[in-house]
Amino acid sequence: MAFPVCLSAQTNALSPTDASTTVAPAAPAAGQVLSHSDSYVLHPNDYIRITVFQEDDLLTETRISESGYINFPLLGPVLLSGKTVGQAISEIRTRLDKDYIINPQVSMDILEFAQQWITVLGEVQKPGQVAIPPEGGLDLLGAIALAGGYTRIADPSHVIVRRVVDGKDEVLKVNAQKLARDVHVEQFMVHAGDTISVAESLW
Repeated sequence: MAFPVCLSAQTNALSPTDASTTVAPAAPAAGQVLSHSDSYVLHPNDYIRITVFQEDDLLTETRISESGYINFPLLGPVLLSGKTVGQAISEIRTRLDKDYIINPQVSMDILEFAQQWITVLGEVQKPGQVAIPPEGGLDLLGAIALAGGYTRIADPSHVIVRRVVDGKDEVLKVNAQKLARDVHVEQFMVHAGDTISVAESLW
């Protein structure tokens, strides 16, 4: 399956960065709330705060475990990883309403995003891991730029992206050369855990 996807002018402006020295964002000050939307998908190691209006005993600040769970007062283990913030709030509200509190008003804040990575290999200047910005939104050409850009012998028209979807390996063929030239093509966004391989030109 070939994906001729676009690169926006903003992504073209990215300057090459040494992927081997990419630094994860500094942890926020205590209690600082990071910008997010209800559509943000929660990940293991996200640090969150859950508040129930007028129920101070239920205030919870915790990090999502590697297995995707938190322990919440009254409810015990609650699976949050893979759910959006909105879905997580809805689940906690529903479970509290069922057995404990009538019409609870639940809110969730992200205090610290988990750092996520992709791997860029092949004909790039600095192969290795590249950090995805905490707010997400990194596209393929931006990832290649963060890996130092192409080598002299790279073939941007032959890029392979490998990712795991629902526990199964998926291989996507992307023409990054077309992405860079055609502003009318949809962006190809990378996902945490992706492995990107840039092929060598055959001539």
